[in-house]
Amino acid sequence: MKQIASLLAGAAALAIAAVSSASAATVLTLNSWLPPSHPEVTDLIVPLAEDIARVTEGRVTVNILPAPLGPPPATYDLVKNGVVDIGYTVQGYSPGRFKTSAIAEMPFLGDDAVVTSVAFQRVHDAMLAQAGEYAGVKVMAVHTHGPGQIFSSSGIAGVEDISGQKMRVGSLVAHDLAQLMGAVPVEGPSSKSYELLSQKVADGIFFPWESVNFFRLNDLLTNAFVAKGGIYNTAFMVVMNEGKWNSLSDEDCAAIEPLLGEALARRAGEMWNKADAAGRAALEGKLAVHEASEAELDTLREAFSPVIEANIALVSETGVDGEAAYQMLLREIESLSAE
Repeated sequence: MKQIASLLAGAAALAIAAVSSASAATVLTLNSWLPPSHPEVTDLIVPLAEDIARVTEGRVTVNILPAPLGPPPATYDLVKNGVVDIGYTVQGYSPGRFKTSAIAEMPFLGDDAVVTSVAFQRVHDAMLAQAGEYAGVKVMAVHTHGPGQIFSSSGIAGVEDISGQKMRVGSLVAHDLAQLMGAVPVEGPSSKSYELLSQKVADGIFFPWESVNFFRLNDLLTNAFVAKGGIYNTAFMVVMNEGKWNSLSDEDCAAIEPLLGEALARRAGEMWNKADAAGRAALEGKLAVHEASEAELDTLREAFSPVIEANIALVSETGVDGEAAYQMLLREIESLSAE
C-alpha cells in the first residue's frame, strides 16, 4: 500500500509540474492588419512565429490575431501600450513621427528588396536607433518593400502624363515626390487602395508590383510607369512591447535574438522579391508599361533632389547626422549589390 501511495504521490507531483510548466509558457499576441493571405503575413510573420516557438522549444509562442485591434497607424501604440505584444506596420502611415525612416524611402535606391532591407537595418542599428523614435518597444526589424512604381487608370506615355493625376501614396516621401511630378497626393494605407481607386478618389497609385496584383487592382488600372531602382520605397517595422521582451527569460531572449535584426530584414526582402516577381508575371499583358528612359531618369533625379535634401534634413532634426546616414545607406546598398 505504501508503494502504491508513493507511486500515486509521484504521479500527482509530475502532473502538477506539467500543469505548472504549461501555465508558465508565454503566449505573445500579434496584431495583423493585412489580409491573412498577404505575403507579409504568410511568408514573414507566420514563419517568424513558427521559428520563435521552435527555438524556445514551445516556451514562447505567438498568437496571430484573426482581426486587427486597430487601423495600421495605431499598431505602434497598441504595441507600446501593451494592448498587443507584437505588431508590424509602415512608419509613413504616421507622418512626422518616425523621421529617420525617410532614409529608406528615397527614390532610385535599388531593384532588390533584400539589398534595400538589409542596408536599412544596418543603418538603423548603426545610427538611426540613436534618435530614440522607438522608445517603449523592441525593434525586431526594419525593412523595405520592393521598388515602388506608378500605376494609373489613365494613359502614361511619358513622365509628363503623371502631372495632374490624383495618386494614392503611403508616406511623406512619396507624397513629396508625387507633388514634384505635378500629381495630387492622396493619403491612404494599402488596405484602402481598391476603395480609393474604385470610388475615383484616386486616379492611380504608388505601389510595388506585388501589391497591384494582390489587391486585385488590374481591373482598375491600365498603365504603369516603371523606373530603374524604383520611384520610391516604403519603410516597415516589426516591433515588440519592450516590457514583454524584458519579461522573457535570458535563455529565450538568446534563442530568439538570432531570428531578428538583419536576419528578419533579409527574410522580408526575400519575401518581397518573390512576391514582386510573381505580381509582375501575373500582370503581364494586362497593363501598358512605360519604362522610364535615361533622359527621363535624369530629369527625375534633378527634380527629386529637393525631396532628398529635405528628408536628409528631417532625419537630422532627430539628432542623427542625416547626410551621414544617407551616405551609409548608399554604401551598404552598393556593397550588398556587389555581393
